[in-house]
Amino acid sequence: MSDETESNRPAATAGPTDETEQTVNTSTGRVGPAFDHRTTVIARTVVRVVVPVVVVTALALLFQGHNRPGGGFIGAVLTATAAVLVYVIFGLEYLQSHLLGIDSSPNEPHAPTGWYRWLFAGGLALAAGSGMFPLLAGLPFLTQGVAFVHGLPIYGELEVASALAFDLGVYGTVVGGLLTVVAEVGEE
Repeated sequence: MSDETESNRPAATAGPTDETEQTVNTSTGRVGPAFDHRTTVIARTVVRVVVPVVVVTALALLFQGHNRPGGGFIGAVLTATAAVLVYVIFGLEYLQSHLLGIDSSPNEPHAPTGWYRWLFAGGLALAAGSGMFPLLAGLPFLTQGVAFVHGLPIYGELEVASALAFDLGVYGTVVGGLLTVVAEVGEE
């Protein structure tokens, strides 16, 4: 009877079985198990909670940057950080198709990079244009103007500075540049 119970038990394995997929790391030449791209439920949940907080903080820093510490650069770095978190946990395809709404075809895998480059170029043009606009009025480069909008519900009065256009340009330039780098590195 002891033979029957022992034969019904599964055999214990001490290490990887022969069925484990092996890959070769091209940079080191080492053979090892294939990288598992799946992430844990905890990592996915943390990213779902943290990314909206990071994006709201980035936008707050962007819009207060002309009066307080912050601005387009740090807001863009935080936005790109949120995108990188999504990329690392969910993958580049998810980031581009679900969050950014950019579809990449199998024939043109770098199509989203073109969109990022346009964002970079548009941001650069906006930042440079907002700096040169005062030159048309005979003022020095990057002179700031301020307009006050009165009678708004909830806010009452809103200050709109021309530096916001410069900050938006810097924001677009940095987000476009960093997402281009992430997309190109992610393709390799």
